[in-house]
Amino acid sequence: MSQAPRHRPLSVGPIRAFEAVARHLSFRIAAEELFLTQSAISRQIQSLEDEIGAALFSRGTRHVALTADGAALLAAVAPALQRLDAGVRQLRSARGRRGINVSTFASFASLWLLPRIEAYQREHSQLDIRIDTGDRLVDLDDPETEVVIRYIDRSRVPENAVRLFGETVTPAASPRLVELAAAGQAPPLDAPADLARYTLVEEDDHRPAAQFLTWRHWLAQQGLAKLEPQRWLYLNYTYQQVQAALAGHGVVLARLPLVAESIARGELVELFGGTRRIVSPLAYWLLIGPASAERPEVKRFAEWIRQQARATCAAIADVTPA
Repeated sequence: MSQAPRHRPLSVGPIRAFEAVARHLSFRIAAEELFLTQSAISRQIQSLEDEIGAALFSRGTRHVALTADGAALLAAVAPALQRLDAGVRQLRSARGRRGINVSTFASFASLWLLPRIEAYQREHSQLDIRIDTGDRLVDLDDPETEVVIRYIDRSRVPENAVRLFGETVTPAASPRLVELAAAGQAPPLDAPADLARYTLVEEDDHRPAAQFLTWRHWLAQQGLAKLEPQRWLYLNYTYQQVQAALAGHGVVLARLPLVAESIARGELVELFGGTRRIVSPLAYWLLIGPASAERPEVKRFAEWIRQQARATCAAIADVTPA
């Protein structure tokens, strides 16, 4: 047999033929299993033996047996082929299921999307949903970009984007904090100036778009640009701010579309009777990747998002239809 280069990788086809012959100890049965002719199987085994430089089978008139080298190779390749076959089955199974990739930012996913998604999946039990959170821009031409929800101003909105709802911010606190203030066991919370005696929970975000979500912006709108609270509590994400307010750690400038249900359930209280809301020029937008726009499951999911958004519009009195 000719000696092949020592480090050249083995071809997969002959390995598959070898494993089948070794398992059955029959060229004929191996050929039937792999839908090949016996001569094709023989050629592949010969090619493999030439590559390795060793005989893998001893061939008699009526029998086939593994040589010592053949047994050693079988011990190496059989588990590898089993793992390969299992991996391929898993991939085929996954590809056979319907799925949707959703790209949005973490706070929207935590506060708005995830509380609603379980009901949708109950109605569509064969649909897998993957939610990718982050503020990075996505390429709409990427085939894996399917459903995208972003918080941006109109000047940056791609063509064919659908407005879900606008942004409104409003001071909110836990019911316990409001009750203590009403009972005189904590400073009053009757007017914006009273916030000087409270902790204000602030998102630690210095991007230009975030300026409309800051306490400084809100206080300036109330004529209180110089107000200093008792202390500040800075957090990275909106959902962390909401959690801090729910725990009674201070007053949050809440993004109303994301907490409307919490307010309706009495988990948060909108301060000052809702009279101190301010509206941001930014809004929440739905985008669909062009490669996925006609997929039935994507179209159904997008329509469900729009239905849910219409309910949010009603809850926050957003008059621009979704």
